[in-house]
Amino acid sequence: MSEVEIRKRGRAGRITLNRPEALNALNYDMCLRIDAALKGWVQDADVDLVVMDAAGPRAFCAGGDIAELYARGTAGDHAFGQTFWRDEYRMNARIADYPKPVVSLMQGFTMGGGVGLGCHASHRIVGETTQIAMPECAIGLVPDVGGTHLLAHAPGRVGVWLGLTGSRMGPGDAIVAGFADHFVPEAEWPDLIAALEEGRLEIPAHEPPIGRIPDLREEIDRLFAAESLAGIAEGLAADGSPFAGEALKAIARGSPLAMAATLEILHRLGPTPTMREALGMEYRFTYRAQAEADFLEGIRAAIIDKDRKPRWRHAEIGDVSPEEVAALLEPLGPHDLTFEEESI
Repeated sequence: MSEVEIRKRGRAGRITLNRPEALNALNYDMCLRIDAALKGWVQDADVDLVVMDAAGPRAFCAGGDIAELYARGTAGDHAFGQTFWRDEYRMNARIADYPKPVVSLMQGFTMGGGVGLGCHASHRIVGETTQIAMPECAIGLVPDVGGTHLLAHAPGRVGVWLGLTGSRMGPGDAIVAGFADHFVPEAEWPDLIAALEEGRLEIPAHEPPIGRIPDLREEIDRLFAAESLAGIAEGLAADGSPFAGEALKAIARGSPLAMAATLEILHRLGPTPTMREALGMEYRFTYRAQAEADFLEGIRAAIIDKDRKPRWRHAEIGDVSPEEVAALLEPLGPHDLTFEEESI
């Protein structure tokens, strides 16, 4: 059975991720097939809209297939990852700019590459099991796949908190933070999909569950207001509240270099970047991530050896210099991410 089911049903182009045993992790072949389908449906008069969903109850898509990136990267093949990210980011941009409605239904774990697939759709549906996060700093990467675009547009300093800590959002918080649009109980999803296949873009209105962010907004904005990673960490340590302790513990697990770069990317992008500006900035880091950052070591510790003891390039948050971060975000010259040939 195919790892991604692509077909037309009624008036809808249907994309269903079909690797439930791997939490529907996105590999390079799946990425290329999804992008080819999107390209083909632009001029297809039989397709009024696109529906993206996933098999199994546990995850829409828990991220990219980082085991393959590790195997290639540790063998010295950095070009594979650079090509994967380039083509994945172009697909992310295509979803965000798509001229027809794109409806994503995101149950369970929706992280990393899953955010890139589902959270740039025009109509983003979450259910009671949804858990959305950008946990890349914990594996030595920056939030990518357009994640910094979403983080930058989140209210106040919520995006900084989410990006540095990788905190998970339930359905209510995902809507508040701008990662989703509508809450629909998952029992109603089959009927909703049937209506979409008939070309009826009618999403039922349901009140989403109340999440954590509304009550935490004041603390988040205050504790994540510092412009430097060290300043944020110092403020969290001095505060002593349960929320500050939780956030500090999460930051302690991340790569100091990746977190410093994440903060700098958000600073450079400002509050209202375009999707392509965000993807371009992310690609500068990910292009260099295997050779010059903590990415391969982060994967080793998380999913290869599973010792959860990464040996980061910097032992302490304060050890990262602004010059190191700036070097990782320098323009790539002829290798910079482009979209010209991707016009739709």
